[in-house]
Amino acid sequence: MKKLKRSARLVEMTQFLLHRPHTLIPLTTFAERYNAAKSSISEDLVIIKEVFEEEGMGDLLTLAGAAGGVKFIPRMPKSISLPIIEELSRKLEEPDRILPGGYLYMTDLLGQPALMNEVGKMFAAAFADAQIDVVMTVETKGIPLAYATAAQLNLPVVLVRRDHQVTEGSAVSINYVSGSNKSIHTMTLARRALKEKSRVLIIDDFMKAGGTVQGMIDLLHEFEAVVAGVGVLVESGELESNERLLNDYYSLAKLTHIDFKTKQISVEPGNYFGEEA
Repeated sequence: MKKLKRSARLVEMTQFLLHRPHTLIPLTTFAERYNAAKSSISEDLVIIKEVFEEEGMGDLLTLAGAAGGVKFIPRMPKSISLPIIEELSRKLEEPDRILPGGYLYMTDLLGQPALMNEVGKMFAAAFADAQIDVVMTVETKGIPLAYATAAQLNLPVVLVRRDHQVTEGSAVSINYVSGSNKSIHTMTLARRALKEKSRVLIIDDFMKAGGTVQGMIDLLHEFEAVVAGVGVLVESGELESNERLLNDYYSLAKLTHIDFKTKQISVEPGNYFGEEA
C-alpha cells in the first residue's frame, strides 16, 4: 500500500481493526501495510484506543513481546444498548404481531441487517470474555442473530437442523421435549460441524420455556462440548419459574404480557439489563 497521510492512515487502521475483532494483529502488519515506522504506528494506536474507549466502541488490547500486537474487543455499554432494546420493545408491542400460542411475529425485525448488527454487538459484549469457539443456533429464524453475533466475535457459526440433510454426511440426532407444549421434536447436527470439547455460545431468537435451547445443550453433550453461554433476543415472562427448563441465560427483551382479546402486548428489557453494568 502506498504511504498515506496520518489522517488517512488513522481512518484506514480503524476500519482494519473494526473488521477484525478478537484478532491479534502484529505491529509489523501495520508498519508494512502503511510503509511507516513502528513508533508511528504505536502512536496511531494510542489515538484509536482513546476514541474506542471514549465512544464505548470497545477495548484495544496491546500484547507485548515478539508474538505480540493489538487486538480489538468490541464492547457496547448498556447505556447505549438499552435505548435500542426499548425501541425494539415498542415495535414488538404492535397489536398485529400476536400469533397463536403466545408468540410474536418477529421475522421482519430479524431481517433488518442494521438492527441485527446492533443486537450482535450486544451479545458479543455480553460474552466477550467467555472464551468461545463457535456460535450455535437452530434453523431458521435464529440464523441472522447468530451470524451477527459471530461476526462481532470473529467466530464460525454452527447450525442445528430440524431434519437431517444428506449433503452434510453423518450426523447426531436427538429427540427433545418442547418446554411449552410438551410435544416431541427432533434436532440434528452434522458430526463434521463441531469439534469435540468446543466451547459453544448458543443464540436463539425466542425462548418460551427453554425446550429448544435445552435440546441444543443435550445435543452438545454428544460432542463433549461445553456451553459457554446462552443468549436469547426475546424471552416469554408469562411462565412460572418452575416451568422454565433453563435459568442460566441472558435475554435482551422480555414478553411480559399478551392478551389475545384486547390485542395488548407488553415487552420490557430482558434480564441482561438487570445485571450490573
